[in-house]
Amino acid sequence: MNISRTDIDDLNAVVTVAIEKKDYAEKVDTILNNYRKNANIPGFRKGHVPMGMVKRQYGKAVLVDEVNKLLQDSLHKYLTEEKLEVLGNPLPKNETDINWDGDDFNFEFELGLAPKFEVDLKPKKAVTHYKIVADDEMIDNQVTSIRKQYGKLISQAEVVAGAEITGTFKNEEAGIDNKTTLSLDRVDGKRQQKASAKEPVQPASSAAPSGDAIALPFAIRPAEANDEAAMVRIFEDAIDGLTQEHYSPRQRKAWKKSAGSDDFLQQLGHGITLVAENQGEV
Repeated sequence: MNISRTDIDDLNAVVTVAIEKKDYAEKVDTILNNYRKNANIPGFRKGHVPMGMVKRQYGKAVLVDEVNKLLQDSLHKYLTEEKLEVLGNPLPKNETDINWDGDDFNFEFELGLAPKFEVDLKPKKAVTHYKIVADDEMIDNQVTSIRKQYGKLISQAEVVAGAEITGTFKNEEAGIDNKTTLSLDRVDGKRQQKASAKEPVQPASSAAPSGDAIALPFAIRPAEANDEAAMVRIFEDAIDGLTQEHYSPRQRKAWKKSAGSDDFLQQLGHGITLVAENQGEV
């Protein structure tokens, strides 16, 4: 087999691939022998079909298939070895002029060559290159984030700033029963902020792999009867602060009035009402 290239101009070339009988004959004979062993032709026992009959029925199809495989492999290898930068794929030039009854075949392909050019990327003005160096704070924040993401969750009785709190929100009438986890720094309440200010603590992760003890700036316990006064105040504050955009003054007044009922704590929900207490203040 011989492959040659003729340059038409700087951007076009023709590659000629000459394939001789010795390049494909062995593969074709091997495939035809396998066909002969497995062919089921009426009048002949399996494996005893004359080779001449097998060649007449399958010879040309096998020849075309093997020559095309050899052609594709050799052309690809040639383009790779010659390191030709071709635009698109090689285009067959004489595919309709091939005589498959012969022994030797010549194939021509047109190539579109990539033009050679240079681009001056030197800017007219100098470009400032910034080298970012991670300081200790950035590294510590990333380590903390990884610890929270991959650390083992450990249930604790107390929490510190930076820890996570998991709670379940329920409302049977509205069909709400959702469980979620929040970071303590996302709890934005006046009493929570006051408690944090009174008892400053170092940030820690409840998901820390080290399993360090976690301390809350307040205690969580079931509501008691003597909590009613504080719960009424919190209930009324919540109505004034959170519902103004959604309810009329008349609706809010009627809602706040319900806090004066004798069984107010029982009306807050069908489950257990929990309160947060810090130094005796609910």
